[in-house]
Amino acid sequence: MTQRVELAAVMDRLAIDALITEYAVAVDDGDWDAYRRLFAPGGRADYRSAGGIEGSASDVAAWLTDRMRMFPMRQHLIVNRRLQFGTLDQDVGDTARVRADYVNPMAFAANEGQAGTPAPDFVCGGRYSFALLRTHGGWRLREVVVEEKWRRIQERTGDAPAEA
Repeated sequence: MTQRVELAAVMDRLAIDALITEYAVAVDDGDWDAYRRLFAPGGRADYRSAGGIEGSASDVAAWLTDRMRMFPMRQHLIVNRRLQFGTLDQDVGDTARVRADYVNPMAFAANEGQAGTPAPDFVCGGRYSFALLRTHGGWRLREVVVEEKWRRIQERTGDAPAEA
């Protein structure tokens, strides 16, 4: 490989890593307009393994808007990212696939009927499969598939630990 090709591959890797990070931040912040902009035209998402829906980025964003109201605190941790570049129309590097593990702690909104009762914690984990496409606007998501592998709901007890 020439230095120019190697530099382009490094820049693509950094751009893809930033896109995956922006995906996590958009979901955690509830920025559904930003979520939609991460997808290429015709992009789709599949959350069925986590009890969700499969559909266009716009349809899934509308579903997430409603569903995520019950979790005012969310924090996706997307790790162990494995990236492979693909080929589209004989040009190397026009597509990519990322498989990455995730852990997603969330907190339920307090139940209005039980003021003062702590909300339970909800934590889930699994694997994302991202299919990406290089567009004129940069790398975009063609497909996101969530493969939830586990989940746990744990009641909070007591007060937060005292600070030292």
